[in-house]
Amino acid sequence: MAAGTEAELQVSKLTDHFSHSVYTTSLDSESFSTDAEGLHDYVVKFLEKKVGSDLKSLKNVGELLEKLREENNVLERQVLNVSSSVPPKVSAALSTAADARCSMEDLLQRERFISNMLNQGAQPWMDNLGQMLNEVDTIGRHMKYLRCLQRIEELSAAVQQCLMTSSVWEAIRTVDTMAVLDTGLNQSGCFHLQDFLQETLHFWHKIIKDRLASDFEKVLTQLQWPIVSPPTQSLTPTANHQEINSQLELLVTQLLALQTSDDHLSQRALASCVTSTQPVSSAAPQHKVPPLCLPIQIMLLPLSRRFRYHFYGNRQTNSLGKPEWYLTQVLMWMSNSSTFMEEKIQPILERAGTTISARVELCRGLLSLVQEKVASDASRLLYDDMLFCHLVEEVLQFEKELRSNLSYPAVLPGLLHLLLEDAILQKWLTVEKKMAVEKMDSMLSAEGAWSSQYKDISDMDELKAPDCAETFMTLLQVITERYRALPCPSAQLKFLGLQRELVDDFRIRLTQVMKEESRCPLGARYCAILNAVNYIYTILGDWGDNVFFLQLQQSAVSLGEEMVLGGLGVMDVGRLASLEGSLFEGLLALLDRLKGDMMGRLLEWTMREISEKAKPYCQDRWLSLPSQYDQSTMSLSSSACPMMLCVRDRLLNLCQVLSLSLFQLAWQGLAERLDNFLYQDVILSNHFSDGGAAQLQFDMTRNLFPLFGHYCKRPENFFKHVKEACIILSLNVGSAILLRNLLKESEEEMRYWAGARDPPPQSALHELGVYCLASCDVLILLNLRACMPGQ
Repeated sequence: MAAGTEAELQVSKLTDHFSHSVYTTSLDSESFSTDAEGLHDYVVKFLEKKVGSDLKSLKNVGELLEKLREENNVLERQVLNVSSSVPPKVSAALSTAADARCSMEDLLQRERFISNMLNQGAQPWMDNLGQMLNEVDTIGRHMKYLRCLQRIEELSAAVQQCLMTSSVWEAIRTVDTMAVLDTGLNQSGCFHLQDFLQETLHFWHKIIKDRLASDFEKVLTQLQWPIVSPPTQSLTPTANHQEINSQLELLVTQLLALQTSDDHLSQRALASCVTSTQPVSSAAPQHKVPPLCLPIQIMLLPLSRRFRYHFYGNRQTNSLGKPEWYLTQVLMWMSNSSTFMEEKIQPILERAGTTISARVELCRGLLSLVQEKVASDASRLLYDDMLFCHLVEEVLQFEKELRSNLSYPAVLPGLLHLLLEDAILQKWLTVEKKMAVEKMDSMLSAEGAWSSQYKDISDMDELKAPDCAETFMTLLQVITERYRALPCPSAQLKFLGLQRELVDDFRIRLTQVMKEESRCPLGARYCAILNAVNYIYTILGDWGDNVFFLQLQQSAVSLGEEMVLGGLGVMDVGRLASLEGSLFEGLLALLDRLKGDMMGRLLEWTMREISEKAKPYCQDRWLSLPSQYDQSTMSLSSSACPMMLCVRDRLLNLCQVLSLSLFQLAWQGLAERLDNFLYQDVILSNHFSDGGAAQLQFDMTRNLFPLFGHYCKRPENFFKHVKEACIILSLNVGSAILLRNLLKESEEEMRYWAGARDPPPQSALHELGVYCLASCDVLILLNLRACMPGQ
């Protein structure tokens, strides 16, 4: 037993030894679990392996414990040695790094030293080499310069040789080669070489051009060019016409071939001119046009000399007050020369493969003369209104004939762009406004200002516009025709703004005259003013749908023109952009308001006169009138005669003095007012016997309604209150009693009938032909009947 107890004690110590932290760390390093249960299992398995189930082997436990203790001590010493040996290694590594850094700095110093030595030794070589390369480059450029100079001299000699041997085609091709060479030198810095080449090119080009031009002018003289008067007959062939035509074609084609170098020299001259002068005026055409072809330039020379001889200098034909002299002369030259250009020159151009129109080219050349002259004259006439207006009129007429009679292309500029220069355009607008205001003053103060010039012609006098209004709208139309052809929408919108300003000014003048005539709205002048307002309103409404003004409307929106769109909101501008509104909406609203006010005042005065005549009729003894069953024996009430005569006379007068559309508004408005007056002052203000109701119905249906029957098919529809009141008052007693009972019951049972689609009272009234009067109104009318029980 003692031996067993001692063995258990050894096992317990061994277990505690395995639980030591060193073994825990060791076991951790061998990737075993370190929790308590795992350690206990490991110890048990270790003891079973070393001791087993034989109790005799427990005597070896002590030796095993000593062995493990020794291993534990060895491990502890190793751990201590390792922890104490780490700092020396790190120190050694840092020392090695410092040594490496020192070595690197030494190497860098050596590298800089060697580099400096090499640079100092090689710099003279590099300088010498660079100098040699620069000399080689200079020599190369000199060689190219000399070769180019030699090429120019060779081309110049070739042109000279060609001209000496009359090889014109070769000379032209050589000159074209010079032009190509000049284009290639354009970006180089050899300015003296460029100047020499250009002078050489210009020299030979001028010689060739002068020779061809001289021969061409001789041929043209034989063909009787220039044609300055209308040809009496078609161009008749001369005896040697074939030879002349051959020479003409040869010279034209050679001149066309020379066009390339000519255009090149012209562009060079233009470029140098633009860089040395001020920018081009705003009146110049916005798009570039090609230069005139050489044959046309030469053909224009005699015409140009004639033009400058007659219309420049101190000649009597050079008059600022007679621009039509030179404008008409140029139009005649264009017209007279068109046949020659189409028959002689155009076929040659087509055979040469060009798309040039000979007639259009001649017109372009002549236009350049006119443009220069008009620009000069316009600037001198800015302070003379009459002469300036005359010049503008003649320019516009010239442009119209140029485009229509001579079919000058619209894409090419004429003379109108000259009028768009800022100072000239502003002067035009100022003069236009001044003349229009003066015209308005004279037309409103004229003796026949408020009478229509078509008053005796019924078919042409529907609008019955007075002479002043028609003259004013004609003035606006003339202004429109003047600026319609302008090539600039912005300028057109300036004139549109002027027109709107003039319309508003004329409206204010009409309002002032109307206030003076408002004391007598039934007078002829007052009605004439109303016709004038309606006439202007109608014409402006038509203009709002006109294609030209719709295009201006789109231009105003796209350009954001403040003069036209000023004061409009985003929604209004959007309506204009979608073509829902018009540029005249504001003016139309003002004119419509003025028309409504004048019409209201006219009808008010008419009703005042009618109501004065109707007083006896309103006070008639309707309750005591006897019954009359035979309407054939009835006659108009004597008290109604003044009122009926007044209505008839006023309708006839209004029909004669008002336009058709205004008269439609007038008689319909009068009918509405008269209907309310008779209903309120005659019917609701009296009680009626059967005879009185019958007399009232007779007066209305047989006398009043027919007065309006001349102007519509069913006049009773414009007197709904009176017509339906007569129906109610004329019902027989039984029907009236039944209707009154039904209406009273309907009032008591309103809640029950509220959900019905067609209540019985309304159905009954509709059967009687009563649609306008309400049930309560019908009850009031029934109570006005004297024969109703309970009255």
